[in-house]
Order: sequence, then structure tokens, then C-alpha cells
Amino acid sequence: MRLLLVEDDRMIGESLRAALKLEGHALDWVRDVAAAQAALATERFDLVLLDLGLPPERASAGPAVDVPAGSEGLAVLRGLRARGDTTPVIVISAREALGQRVAGLDAGADDYLVKPFEFDELQARIRAVSRRHAGRAQPLLAHGDVTLDPATRQVSQGGRPVTLSAREFAVLEALMTRPGALLSRAQLEDRLYGWGDAVESNAVSVYIHQLRRKLGADFIRNVRGVGYFVGGAVV
Repeated sequence: MRLLLVEDDRMIGESLRAALKLEGHALDWVRDVAAAQAALATERFDLVLLDLGLPPERASAGPAVDVPAGSEGLAVLRGLRARGDTTPVIVISAREALGQRVAGLDAGADDYLVKPFEFDELQARIRAVSRRHAGRAQPLLAHGDVTLDPATRQVSQGGRPVTLSAREFAVLEALMTRPGALLSRAQLEDRLYGWGDAVESNAVSVYIHQLRRKLGADFIRNVRGVGYFVGGAVV
């Protein structure tokens, strides 16, 4: 998944960036309202992790939004929803009062997690919000005899475990989340690399080749020059 982290605390930001990248996510990190608004206006993300208590002096670069002082992150959230952007948002905030949690959810957040939190809980909430956004209740992804478990990051085929690297897993998860949907090379690269990561020109081809070798040549199909998909027909 490609995630956007909006967090001004350097220690929290660096910790989450390291942990989420180890889990195979591509993560971009911004620290103020203006940078968040610019990123969301120009890039596509699978999910946003949004702190509410962003620096008030930096909020002037964005549109004027009536929010309580110290909750300028709400401006990002309300602006996102006002223009019809349905990107899932999990608020991560130290503000735990009921009124603040209600305000965040009513502004359009999909979930609200109070700091400090355990990383395992954040991961579980990311998975749950992603399932709801995709219209799935079932936590496992399955196609044919291949099953993928996002929680344990395990893949099996015909009941036998299949060992994948973190990036092989990310490519397979992206394809199995939307069976029949064509994903271009650029879309798959977005799942693998953040802004600061060097993108190897043939990386996606290499990962597809490795997945086909492990799961069978026909499991992942392609439309030449367009993209890759799993499933019986392109939708």
C-alpha cells in the first residue's frame, strides 16, 4: 500500500516510517498542512494517517477552514472530503476527548486512534479500513488456489506456504485486492516506492517474473503495454 503520513513530531514520524516500510508499505511523510494539501492534490494514496495537532503557523498556506486552534489537521480532512476525495483517513492524535474524536469522525475520518498506540493496533486498523473501503468483509484474499493473509503476511497455494519477499507480497496484494482490474507498471511502482526511494526501471517486471515462477506462469496475466491482472477477465 502507498500511505501518506501527516505528522509534525519527528520522533513519531521517523518511528512510523521505519516500521511501516518494514511491513512492505510505500510511505510518504509530510509535516504541515500546506505540504499535506499539496501531496493530496497531486498524488494518489491508498490511505492517509493524519495527525490533527499540526503547527498553526503553517496552516495559512492552505484554504481557510474554520477549525479550533491546534486542530488544523481537520482542515486537511475537510478539504479532502469537500472535493469528493474518498481516500481512507485514519486520524492519529493525542487528543482523546470525546468531542474531539467525534469532530474527527464527523469531518470524514474513517477511524480515530489515540496516541500513544501499539503499532500492531495501527496495522490492524489499516487493514480493517482498507477492507471496508474495498467493500470486503473477509480478511483473507483468495483467487483460485492462492490465498493471501494481509494480517500475517502469509501466502499459500493449495494449502502449501509460499515464501515471498516484502515487495513481491506488495505486488501480489495489490493485484489480488482487485481481481480482474488492470494495474499499470506505474500503479504498481506507487505501491512499492515512496518519494525518496530509487525506482529501478525493471523492478515491476522482475517481481512479476518471480511471482509467476512461484505461483505458476498463468496466475498473473498481462495486457501488453497496458498492465497486469489476476482473474478470468479484465474489468
